[in-house]
Amino acid sequence: MAFEAEKEITRLWGDLHGAQSEIGRTYFRWRQAALEVAGPDANPLDVSLKAAEIIGKELGKAALPRLNWLKGEEVWMRSLAGGMAAQWIMQGAIVKVEKSEKPSEIFIKWERCPWPSYAKAYGVKMEEDVLCCDRILQSILPDVNAFFNVNYKIETLKAIPRGQGVCLRRLYKA
Repeated sequence: MAFEAEKEITRLWGDLHGAQSEIGRTYFRWRQAALEVAGPDANPLDVSLKAAEIIGKELGKAALPRLNWLKGEEVWMRSLAGGMAAQWIMQGAIVKVEKSEKPSEIFIKWERCPWPSYAKAYGVKMEEDVLCCDRILQSILPDVNAFFNVNYKIETLKAIPRGQGVCLRRLYKA
């Protein structure tokens, strides 16, 4: 049987998209289970933000070995922003890192993201989706800041779930 590269790539591409969708659905299934276990007085946003904080902290720890301060701050910031972007790219988003005119800031731009669609499918408010992404990104920074003795922050300037067409976040030296 002959190997058909195009057919194999198409199959793998489909498998990748299936896996990416399953990640989003699994998160929201987990959220639903956590709320049921927590009981009727649980605040869905509090539960989701706590999960986002844990996710971000783990991502921050995982980023430490990949960051290299010796190449200079601008390269370091691009590496940090690229690592943040990569987490969403792996999950099916289209994300770009864009240089700023200021050397102490960089922009991360989501042009497409599947997470608002997952949230909508599970009846989650769009603002919760934005706040959870914010919390993940913000929770990456404390360990990174402590390890490298820096003070970086990230803020959301625009958000797809708010109807603004893109998610635009500014990573900057505070």
